[in-house]
Amino acid sequence: MALKIKTREIEYSAADGVQLIGYLAAPETEQPVAGILVAPEWWGRNEYSEQRARELAEHGYAALAIDMYGDKKSTIEASQASEWMMQTFAAPNTIVDRAAAALAALNAQPEVNRASAAAIGFCYGGKVALDLARSGADLKAVATFHANLSAQTPAQAGQVKAELLVLHGEKDSMVTLDDVAQFKAEMFAAGVEHEVIVFEDAKHGFSNPQADERAKANGVDLAYSASAEQQSLEAMYELLDRQLGK
Repeated sequence: MALKIKTREIEYSAADGVQLIGYLAAPETEQPVAGILVAPEWWGRNEYSEQRARELAEHGYAALAIDMYGDKKSTIEASQASEWMMQTFAAPNTIVDRAAAALAALNAQPEVNRASAAAIGFCYGGKVALDLARSGADLKAVATFHANLSAQTPAQAGQVKAELLVLHGEKDSMVTLDDVAQFKAEMFAAGVEHEVIVFEDAKHGFSNPQADERAKANGVDLAYSASAEQQSLEAMYELLDRQLGK
């Protein structure tokens, strides 16, 4: 049964001075619970990432849908999303600095047990979560959905503390199976505990029910898959529950 939850916005700042606004969802409980970052697709901090945070809270976690662009900006235009995303690629530390600021803000909340943290991410947000893990952040688990797997700084031996779960679509034209193979080689070389699950016939954006609408409006190769969404969420919860002690 879904737990009763509460939500609020949290304002915090990144090292580059950008003001960020996260969306916290947490169960109404007396005891602190594990905290989870929810890193958004390139569209920004929108209703989809907030929905995933609420679902995690109903499951018993304190989840923060994070802001990577500042002032909780979001868009439905691929050109604008790409512009904002590329701005975070311009300086080598921007992504990790903003994600680390979000993790610190999450851990500072009274609902959160700061000894148990994880991150999940979708598309661009998958890269955010993975790069945060690569930086050596105190995370026990990371799960990504149709993620950009490229690394600003590749994982080093002994650096990654989290167990990683990569959920990928077989027919993803934006992140290819060759990209997946390179990611796995990076993780094996660094001795990182990881698993990659590839969903047959699934495309980029498979977890988002709005993917088909966004694909049509923007001329990009996205598609929703109900079966891949369900299976990927089940795999994510199995990882989170195991690593965070539920």
